[in-house]
Amino acid sequence: MIKSYLSSFIILLVFVLIETALLSNIFFLPAIPDFLLICVLYFSIRNGKVAGELTGFVSGLLLDFLSGSPFGLNCLVRTIIGFLGGFFHRMMNYESFFVNIITGFFATIIKALIIHFISLLFPNYVNSYHIFSSVFALELGMNTFLCPLVIKLLRSFDSFIVPPRRGID
Repeated sequence: MIKSYLSSFIILLVFVLIETALLSNIFFLPAIPDFLLICVLYFSIRNGKVAGELTGFVSGLLLDFLSGSPFGLNCLVRTIIGFLGGFFHRMMNYESFFVNIITGFFATIIKALIIHFISLLFPNYVNSYHIFSSVFALELGMNTFLCPLVIKLLRSFDSFIVPPRRGID
């Protein structure tokens, strides 16, 4: 179990560095793909709600430390998404290309809705997405179409990410 959490942490750390250090500094990209969101979804679908919540919280914490967003915002959003993704643990065919596309699409929309709701509670501190803007459409498209590729990459690390099953479920 510890090997699974440690491997997940290392993968999250690599993706947060890619997002914050590399992709966010490309000035002609108005939006960047949210690889951490896809990772949290994958970990929660493969390992359940608790793993989804934990990886969501850790990825949000890493992103909060390295971004300019209010501290705790990404932790909350990604913990909720990890919990919701955990509902589909062992119920979803994560190897299906179209299921991965649908998962990336709806996870991005749920993320935007959660941030919009939080921005209604804290309007001076949280900038929400403009749902009908081209920036959100670009992020939605990138997350949707990159989700199968990222999941295929993460599946190659399943021996490290997914703990062995013991006993009867």
